[in-house]
Amino acid sequence: MKITKFYFLLFTAVSLSFAAKAQTADDIIGKYVDAIGGKDKINQIKSVYTDATVSVMGMDGPATTTLLVGKGYRTELEVNNTKVVQVLTDKGGWMINPYAGATDPTPMPDDEYQGGKDQILLGGSLLNYKAKGYTAELLPKDGNNYPIKVTAGKNVATYYIDATTWLLNKITATATAQGQTTDVSETYSNYQKTDFGYLAPFKVDVDLGQVQLSYVAKSVTVNKDIDPKVFDMPAK
Repeated sequence: MKITKFYFLLFTAVSLSFAAKAQTADDIIGKYVDAIGGKDKINQIKSVYTDATVSVMGMDGPATTTLLVGKGYRTELEVNNTKVVQVLTDKGGWMINPYAGATDPTPMPDDEYQGGKDQILLGGSLLNYKAKGYTAELLPKDGNNYPIKVTAGKNVATYYIDATTWLLNKITATATAQGQTTDVSETYSNYQKTDFGYLAPFKVDVDLGQVQLSYVAKSVTVNKDIDPKVFDMPAK
């Protein structure tokens, strides 16, 4: 009986081990999609508009982000009477950033555009990664997170999905700006359900190395009518 019980326990342990290893990146991504509203709901989202407050180095100011899925992404913030605008479209990008010497609308360098262009897509590089020609690899579990490394051409980002809530906790990547590369991380928290039924993070903390920003959303509006002209670069 003892021998039989021993083999039963051994078989059970081995079975559980293989079951744990059988989880794939697609399994984890699927649970994440379900957690934020489900595939059908996500596929109905055409735009997302966020009205927020941004905090930078002890200073606060208004901020907005406008996403027209597959067409354009615009983020705008104002701190200490200085406005910063960044726009990405399916064709290119531009910015106004006095802190970087761009006081007038300026085309975005190609390396910066290539690194951020997936922001025009809901879920960035992660959702529907295969259709975009990307690859996703499930890495060894990190604490209570499942890290998924997504390779999109030269761009590599790691998405950390909570093993309990199945929500996205963090993204880490390497970004290029003004010819220099830096490690970037975004941490997501305070998820709230929108009127549309889509679960969105109402707090995003961004670490750019030398600069840290914190966005706190006041409202997130799904499928608001967006004029595509807001993504056009104005004449100087």
